Amino acid sequence: MPHEADTSSEGEKLDLPTLSSIRAAARRLEPYLPETPLVPSAALSNILGAEVWIKVETVSPVASFKARGALNHLLHALAKDRFETAVTSSTGNHGQGVARAAALLGLKADIFLPLGSVSVKKRMIELLGGTLHEVGRDIDAAKDHAREFAARRRAIFVDDGESVAMMDGAGTVGLELARQCPQVERVYVPMGSGVLATGVATAVKGLIPNAQVIAVQSTGAPAMVESFHARRPIERPITTFADGIVCRVPALRALKGVLERVDDCRLVSDDAILSAMHTMLLWGHLLVEPGSAAVLARANEDRREIAGKRIALVATGANVDGALIARALSVEPLNAH
Repeated sequence: MPHEADTSSEGEKLDLPTLSSIRAAARRLEPYLPETPLVPSAALSNILGAEVWIKVETVSPVASFKARGALNHLLHALAKDRFETAVTSSTGNHGQGVARAAALLGLKADIFLPLGSVSVKKRMIELLGGTLHEVGRDIDAAKDHAREFAARRRAIFVDDGESVAMMDGAGTVGLELARQCPQVERVYVPMGSGVLATGVATAVKGLIPNAQVIAVQSTGAPAMVESFHARRPIERPITTFADGIVCRVPALRALKGVLERVDDCRLVSDDAILSAMHTMLLWGHLLVEPGSAAVLARANEDRREIAGKRIALVATGANVDGALIARALSVEPLNAH
């Protein structure tokens, strides 16, 4: 049964990323990760009635933005202490990011995924050198097992939700975007734990104060969106296939970041996500997973608000299997009105 989660006064004391700390993260990551492109889309601009740019995070070695935060977290931690293994929980993309970052730094990686995770993501974690553990009914259950595992070993747990270093690394997406398109008026960001949304909003609004940042989740995993509007953490079940933007139990630091930095949090249906996946492939010429397509789906619902404006869609990942691609192609794409 869904219920309201208890909030804590300690959440008020949690540190958040700053523009300065995100710039420091960018310098730290520069030797390892190249900048990703921001490309205009004439076709999507025609469909939405706005000037549309796509921040393409899918061209990274892990086909998502996740290596940014994971690598920054590990580099930051190694500067203070020595450890041999990085441990994390994930639905797939964050796990790949940690596996890739660990390999770059000569570390081992143990990645905990919930049962029934996407096969492509599982295989990629293994190919990137990670040891895969499948356990738990959802991401939060997998996280409990991962924490226990890390506590029993000389290992660091990389928390995708409570780490400022993760937010700083993810925020480099927004730092690049703001530099690449300094006239952007609204940025749509997929939201799972809220790490990316917090980081991007901090960087974008730090450089472009009048820009808006909108975070997007599926109606099948609305915990962060409902928590944003209620101004307190609310637990909700996960029923969506958009595994990259799920969260059952909001992390306090990430929620605080979203509450303080993001302009609004909005939902889209899974049907709209499938249609947006088809549209992104057909007209955006880009393969994206459901979580990435959610931002296009939401922008489509916001046509009246964004008419004539310059907007950016953050395409966060492309880790999707053939069955889901076929499912997306079986529905109608979005069309210009």
